[in-house]
Amino acid sequence: MKTQFLDTMHSLWPLILILTIFELVMKLIALWRAGRNNHLAWFIVIGIINSAGILPVIYLLINRKNKVKED
Repeated sequence: MKTQFLDTMHSLWPLILILTIFELVMKLIALWRAGRNNHLAWFIVIGIINSAGILPVIYLLINRKNKVKED
């Protein structure tokens, strides 16, 4: 039983590593944008809550700027 659990955990390390890197990148981008946009509440919530990148992605989608080309 114990070896089966360890084998399962050993096979999950790549997934855990990918999710950790994704969370870190999304969190840093969202914190950067929230800080630049003076969104203190979002900055605090994103900084405290670990949500596997879901909360930072929601913030980035809600507060994205549409780039319009000027002719």
